[in-house]
Amino acid sequence: MAAVPQQISSLPSGLGVCSTFPDILYLPELVFGGLVWILVASAHVIQTNPQGWVMFVSVFCFVMTFLWLIIFVSGGHKNSSTWATADFIYHLIAVTFYLSASVSQAFVTIILQHSSAIESQYDKYYQMNIAAVVFSFVTTLLYFIHCILSAARWKSF
Repeated sequence: MAAVPQQISSLPSGLGVCSTFPDILYLPELVFGGLVWILVASAHVIQTNPQGWVMFVSVFCFVMTFLWLIIFVSGGHKNSSTWATADFIYHLIAVTFYLSASVSQAFVTIILQHSSAIESQYDKYYQMNIAAVVFSFVTTLLYFIHCILSAARWKSF
């Protein structure tokens, strides 16, 4: 009896998620995205501040990336071509959101730097905003790399 060829999925499942590229990027995306979320939540918010968008993006991408990771680890992706497309689209949205949030966070930090009242109490918040900008751009880069590699994987189907 001849063996029936199985469709080989290039999307990993189980612990294979932690050992394949670009899927190994889920973990640093969660770490750096969580750091952005924590730093922005801890910073002093001025009324005309666009940091609400930064918080939305960081929380949204953190939760969605965590859910995406759980789906891949549990093997919930049965139709690999559809999941490869969805993976690419999600990471494209995440890159767009995080880039806009990073620019907004950098803008807020520049305004805070040039404000006339950088006193000792605001210096701590200014440093937290600088760290949030750095981690936000690092997270954007991670999502961008993941998006490019997901697009290559999607095109290979």
